[in-house]
Amino acid sequence: MLDLQRQAQPLRLSARLLPERPVTRFAPSITGRLHLGHVANAALTWGLARATGGAVLLRLEDHDRSRFRPEHETALLDDLDWLGLVPDRGRTDEFRAGAHELRQSDRRSAHDAVLAELADAGLTYRCACTRASLRRRLEAAGHPPQPGVETPYDGRCRDRAVTVDAESGCRLRLSDEEVTFEDAAVDLGQQVQRPSEQCGDLLLVDRAGQVTYQLGVVVDDRDQGVDLVIRGRDILDSTGRQLLLARALGRDRGPVHLHHPLIVDDGGRKLSKSDGATGLDVLRERGHDAATVLGRAAWLIGLQEEPEPVRAEGLGALVGKCLD
Repeated sequence: MLDLQRQAQPLRLSARLLPERPVTRFAPSITGRLHLGHVANAALTWGLARATGGAVLLRLEDHDRSRFRPEHETALLDDLDWLGLVPDRGRTDEFRAGAHELRQSDRRSAHDAVLAELADAGLTYRCACTRASLRRRLEAAGHPPQPGVETPYDGRCRDRAVTVDAESGCRLRLSDEEVTFEDAAVDLGQQVQRPSEQCGDLLLVDRAGQVTYQLGVVVDDRDQGVDLVIRGRDILDSTGRQLLLARALGRDRGPVHLHHPLIVDDGGRKLSKSDGATGLDVLRERGHDAATVLGRAAWLIGLQEEPEPVRAEGLGALVGKCLD
């Protein structure tokens, strides 16, 4: 895995967009082992926080209980300790001790309170549609879903009286609003998105009753004071819809977003847990040390010119050189 070749150009970051002493987060989903892509995100997150006098909180995003495994959480905490990445909030020993305010599954009451607030304002509705039923409708209309292209929800249940008792999810009514924001990655700059066309009404709770990623991150970022979101470019299209949801929750000025390049394999595919990307446990077993892994990950997304080893305490100086 460490023989991957860099695809990204040197990463330049816009200092003027960053909050003063930003609060950011490392927030992996608990669905598998950490791999080099997660390390790259962590290197940028910790490095930028240290370069700007900010803070990093560790949040465990385990909202998808169908894929959650306790051993994945334990392994993630062990991996962070091995890398030497110490959060300012949400330390690994605190999570090991039991319930924690930064573990999503321990915050369901907060998410439910937000859902009730949105429902009382008439901004949500129940939806009984499945992905399969949406696909059949689109195919019948001559617009079959395209591989790799997001399929917007067609609004079928928007004006139907789907009962809460039915097997159904919950969606947010989106306006036809255009969302403009400036990304802190200089090469991305200003972004313009229209979520109603990209995704349609936003799913907040799935048919199994689980809070979705979209709801969880927006509520948690608001409640936890996160004002800088650092994540991969595969999630760039989610930003506009999350900013709309944040506004609906009273956060008129959402967090600054920074979307970094992805690490890809020889076939141009991003590293993925579902595709069996090599975990950090395997890299350790092969004899790689933490500084080598951190340095290689930082190089792969353009944070340094050569894949030189870097220790956790050196990430601030490394990322500071990328600030314009």
